[in-house]
Amino acid sequence: MLTDTHAHLDFPDFADDLNGVLARAHEAGVHRIITISTSVEGADRAIRLAGAHPGVWATIGVHPSNAMDASDDFLDELRKAAGNSRIVAIGECGLDYHRLPSRTMHEAAVATAALGNETPAGVDAAIADGAIKSRQAEVFQGQLELAAELKLPVVIHERDAWEDTVAMLRPFTGKIRAVFHCFGKSLEHANEILELGHFVSFTGIVTFKNAQVVQETAKSLPAGRFMVETDCPYLAPVPYRGKRCEPAYVREIASHLALLRGVSLETLAAETEATANSFFRFGS
Repeated sequence: MLTDTHAHLDFPDFADDLNGVLARAHEAGVHRIITISTSVEGADRAIRLAGAHPGVWATIGVHPSNAMDASDDFLDELRKAAGNSRIVAIGECGLDYHRLPSRTMHEAAVATAALGNETPAGVDAAIADGAIKSRQAEVFQGQLELAAELKLPVVIHERDAWEDTVAMLRPFTGKIRAVFHCFGKSLEHANEILELGHFVSFTGIVTFKNAQVVQETAKSLPAGRFMVETDCPYLAPVPYRGKRCEPAYVREIASHLALLRGVSLETLAAETEATANSFFRFGS
């Protein structure tokens, strides 16, 4: 049996065939799916889905890409939602610098700024970068504090913001446990957060031919410190790469991890199930 620890069942991609998606997951041996919220509104949708389907559980959180839109009372809303018995974690939350305004400037403007000639567009982008980073940090900090208050684990989203993310998480060592979802970094990075008591989770990326770095990481991590996920509808594993991903495909991810680690699928499934059971708040 397997758990897809990170799915987005509330996304429009699944609106027309959710029952079929859940049936295919069950047939593939995926008995449990955690649907992840990325906003307060998404948390409401996730809770409704979890209430309607026994094999579905939910998280509540605000994704860093939605931080600028979070209301001043978003933590109060999340705190209320956390009382629902189907909630297993806070998240996904974190920091994401991948699409900061400065990174989406025209190539010529970037080159001009690099020569020391700041353009109005470059100055505006830098100011916008600062505002976005500040708000992301504020929203992330609030959710870390909420998780510590409620004694809930945290699902972390990090993209191009490693040092800042770990720095914000470090003061919560011993107070919360977190999983870095969609992990694609080196063993050195993984060990940095494992030493703080946290976990990682692997997606279909680990099946890609050009993913040697994360494959080497997956080979070396100790059992009990990682989980499996799809992050569907994104990142479908081989042989479905390029298509819509769905929870059934977590079996392909687990199978590839088992091959990398030289163990049976049954062993890998049992190990990741035990980790998920101890990490998330199922059934409490």
